[in-house]
Amino acid sequence: MADAEQRKRFVVNVEGLPALFPTHRHSARFWESLGRTIATFGFLEEVLGKAIFAFTATTQYPESEVKAAFEKWLPTLEKALTDQLANLIDTYGKAVRTNSEANVQDLDGLLDELRKASIIRNVLCHGSWPTPDASGKSLPLFVNRRKMVWDTPIDIPYLEQTQKAVAKLACEVMTTVTQMGWQFPGSRGPGKAIFEKAP
Repeated sequence: MADAEQRKRFVVNVEGLPALFPTHRHSARFWESLGRTIATFGFLEEVLGKAIFAFTATTQYPESEVKAAFEKWLPTLEKALTDQLANLIDTYGKAVRTNSEANVQDLDGLLDELRKASIIRNVLCHGSWPTPDASGKSLPLFVNRRKMVWDTPIDIPYLEQTQKAVAKLACEVMTTVTQMGWQFPGSRGPGKAIFEKAP
């Protein structure tokens, strides 16, 4: 108790912090690249949600199973709106496999690439970014639920390459819908509309 009374106490001098703290140690270009990459992951999540809608809306059922399938459909669509990337990938894979019209050449390969991307997304979205080294690389502090520590330094070229790869994955997911002759939901692309608003 006496030791606690003698110990000096301090507060953070918020007014003395550098402008844009704690992001001041990286360049604006780094943050732009990170932001664009994270935004592309958000786009991928939107695309997966729409693909889940497309595959589940076009799945054929025997007459005896239609009512039960319809009752499960709304919760599936709600989850497609609220789930994060890892769960969306699983739901998407199940929706593709359930649809007898689906003709995805290497679904397992696509799902594997999506899962690898999901790991990187978590690092980029939830990592803490220490001061970059002399070459502009920063090793984000990130540990996942399985106690795996991220050990790859990240720089602008890494982010730019990741952004392009995720955009490509989103296009591959869209193609899994359009190659069945359906228009990708929310687009003006070719194909038959899955759902049309009443006039």
